[in-house]
Amino acid sequence: MTPHMNTRRAAALAAVAAMVVVGVQSGAATAAPGNARDGASVTRTSGTSGARTAIDPNTASERTAAIKSAQSEASSTADAIGLGIQEKLIVRDVIKDADGTVHTRYERTYAGLPVLGGDLVTHTTRSGKLKSVTKANTARITVSSTTPKMKTAAGARRVIWAGSGKPVLAFETVRTGVQKDGTPSRRHVITDAATGRTLHSYEAIETGVGNSQYSGKVTLSTTASGSGFELTDGDRGGHKTYDVNQGESGTGALVTDDDDTWGDGTGGDRQTAAVDAHYGAAMTWDFYKSALGRSGIAGDGKAAYSRVHYGNAYVNAFWDDSCFCMTYGDGADNKSALTGLDVAGHEMSHGLTAATANLDYAGESGGLNEATSDILGTSVEFFADSSSDVGDYLIGEKIDINGDGTPLRYMDKPSKDGGSADYWSAGVGDLDVHYSSGVANHFFYLLSEGSGPKTVNGVAYDSPTADGSTVTGIGRDKAVQIWYKALSAYMTSSTDYAAARTATEKAATDLYGADSPELAAVDAAWSGVNVK
Repeated sequence: MTPHMNTRRAAALAAVAAMVVVGVQSGAATAAPGNARDGASVTRTSGTSGARTAIDPNTASERTAAIKSAQSEASSTADAIGLGIQEKLIVRDVIKDADGTVHTRYERTYAGLPVLGGDLVTHTTRSGKLKSVTKANTARITVSSTTPKMKTAAGARRVIWAGSGKPVLAFETVRTGVQKDGTPSRRHVITDAATGRTLHSYEAIETGVGNSQYSGKVTLSTTASGSGFELTDGDRGGHKTYDVNQGESGTGALVTDDDDTWGDGTGGDRQTAAVDAHYGAAMTWDFYKSALGRSGIAGDGKAAYSRVHYGNAYVNAFWDDSCFCMTYGDGADNKSALTGLDVAGHEMSHGLTAATANLDYAGESGGLNEATSDILGTSVEFFADSSSDVGDYLIGEKIDINGDGTPLRYMDKPSKDGGSADYWSAGVGDLDVHYSSGVANHFFYLLSEGSGPKTVNGVAYDSPTADGSTVTGIGRDKAVQIWYKALSAYMTSSTDYAAARTATEKAATDLYGADSPELAAVDAAWSGVNVK
């Protein structure tokens, strides 16, 4: 098949937005390099000094080569940072800053078993000197035995659970099924291998909801095939869009067309949902590339794929990392597909989070996971610069999910939705992740636009602060770069809000300097949402 790069046709989009409803771990820390295995000392820090750096300028091929090189040196790295003799490192990602600083993200094993919550990131200078280590859990990884006292359940795997507290031998079981709203469920349950007590659980399917038509005519990158065309984007890693024809499994059929003119802009035309999904994926890819210097969700230049027309009257959309794909339902009337621009950006960004910090989808880290998708989905909407769906800080403003024309979520004052948290409190991690995300969404708004009344693209906002302070924004472009840098270089699977403040402080220092107004704004915005 030959990429059909120049044949672009208009199509109006059926769209949505909105992300729906899932609860706990310790925060990240920074470890000073140890001189021998088991000898790492660990301290928390609130920032670093260092040269200004660019964001992830690595190409996909450079990243692949860097991962291979880092893996070949993993054993010596384990020695250098003081890991135990039974621990090994597996490289997940490598990012090289413009000043030569290298951030290498690892998973850990212990006696051959995966260590859940054992992920860490090393930070080295251009010359290869180890500056610091960010760990999901600072506890020493060791257990008295790797032989379980209880019988292993069918399909369970033995792991070391280090997500919180003292590491223990555990079982990880994946329970599949269907959630109340029809979304597939793949719940991971971690149980103590000695007592059978449940230590932790989380939902691996990450979701969103909404509906509406909004973007007018758009250009698509399609591929010529035989006498017709297919929704394969040869410009962006070969992203494909499939129609699952109301099914709930499988890939479905690749969407094709005879004349390369797709959809009619209404929910009554089956192609329209596919156009929305394909266009949303393209805009998200372009935003990652343009703003973040990232080639695709995983940074490897490879595309995910999209599935539309999932289920019957399914009012949701979800990202599934196991298939590396986005899936969209058609809404309650089967004519309002959940394929809006910010929904695409939101869902694909769950994949980006999985490929970087892999924030656990529960507790405060789950709120940060959801907020990351809201932050990047909103940024995609601004990036697309559509006159029909202007960029804003309202989540799901086009979908009328509440039946009264109000948005699903508000970034300037999250509590306006009736459930989200404006500010951090000790119990925020007990909220559903779509509500605990309000703290980070509010932080991002304050960092971007500042507190008090303001109008952006014709939308009026009035953002308060927890302490009545005045916050001056630094602009959305800088704010999103700081968030992405923190996510990709300093956050780990168990990052909580306190550790997120530390991560963004380090990111702002890397990007703009230790005495920069950007760093001061990060501190002011976190204080404004009561993260001290």
